[in-house]
Amino acid sequence: MKRNMVLAAAAAASAIGLLLTTAAISNGQTVPNHSHGVKPTIVLVHGAWADGSSWSAVTERLQKQGYTVDVPPNPLRGVTTDSDNLRAFLDTIQGPIVLVGHSYGGMIISNAATGNHNVESLVYIDAYLPDTGESLGQLTEAEPGSALAVEDPSTVFNAVKIPNGGGNVDLYVKQSLFPQIFAAGIDRHKAAALAAGQRPLTGSALSDTSGIPAWKSIPSWTLIGTADKVLPPAEQRFMAARAGSHVVKIDAPHLSMVAQPSAVADLITEAARS
Repeated sequence: MKRNMVLAAAAAASAIGLLLTTAAISNGQTVPNHSHGVKPTIVLVHGAWADGSSWSAVTERLQKQGYTVDVPPNPLRGVTTDSDNLRAFLDTIQGPIVLVGHSYGGMIISNAATGNHNVESLVYIDAYLPDTGESLGQLTEAEPGSALAVEDPSTVFNAVKIPNGGGNVDLYVKQSLFPQIFAAGIDRHKAAALAAGQRPLTGSALSDTSGIPAWKSIPSWTLIGTADKVLPPAEQRFMAARAGSHVVKIDAPHLSMVAQPSAVADLITEAARS
């Protein structure tokens, strides 16, 4: 009899908890997750002249470890627009988040994560860690060595006018240059396919400035490809040191997640476990 009374009380308490949770959700309230050991959702943000498929090998490795992985499209329309889009996407995720950005994607995660308390870690893969007021173009040229920092942009980019864009253009890296700049050492057929499928960045995005970056309040990890010809490793080291980021260096080109996906996945896993 006593055991039955205990079970009945427990069932009642469980029902009341369920009712309270349902009521909170219906009223638009966030119900805190107090469970221990919950794996975070990992969100991978691609950079310019790429798309979500550049993360495929990393995604597969993380999923095999039991992580939920999201690879939302980065519109590549400008820092403010792209950050707003990512911020809205992050708002749909319940529970802890590890937010990862490659290259220009670092600009976007730095802005989109600011003020989002679910983002527990930031991971930068050959990426920009901007401070307030800094731009993509400014950081690319801060240290010598970028193949994109040239006096005549037409030698590197093909510009396509954006209809009704007020003079703005879409920039494509010349396919003949793409493999050696972004993918040196990667199988030439794969590099050629990446060049053909690249997504353009708007010209105006190069001068868009960052807001208050999330790395000032969220722990960060940085992977630096020492053979990077897009974002000079010296500038990556400076930005990572300024942010107090945990740094790993590997011998890889700018597309390190394609060249060495296991090393990239390992660093993301380290951030997720921390």
